[in-house]
Amino acid sequence: MIQITKQPISAELVINKVKTKNSGGIISYVGLIRDNSQGKQVLSVEYEDTENTAENELMEVASEIKRKWPINNIAITHRIGKLKVGDINIVVAIAAAHRQEGFAACQYAIDQFKERLPTHKTETYTDGSTLIAGK
Repeated sequence: MIQITKQPISAELVINKVKTKNSGGIISYVGLIRDNSQGKQVLSVEYEDTENTAENELMEVASEIKRKWPINNIAITHRIGKLKVGDINIVVAIAAAHRQEGFAACQYAIDQFKERLPTHKTETYTDGSTLIAGK
């Protein structure tokens, strides 16, 4: 399950979506908006999917993971819109028979998200400055 949403993300709901009877565990990553970046205090972070390509990009990451590791299920939910400090911006959940594959797949998913950021990201700082990254 790959989802781009404007609504707050429930990590528990995303994790529950990947449960399977043949999984030994679920490895998850919950990304948060932190209060500092680039040595500055963060006011907000806004993610925009201006080209409507984020879902496809994350689906490609999920496909790569399924080819590389014997996982049972995967879910990636990414929140777009204006987020404040402490908000969840991404949840990755991987169900696998064994923890080694689950941890490796989850690490890969978040690394690829950071490297290929599928959305346009604007960090706004308390001093009024901004940083723009992504597509």
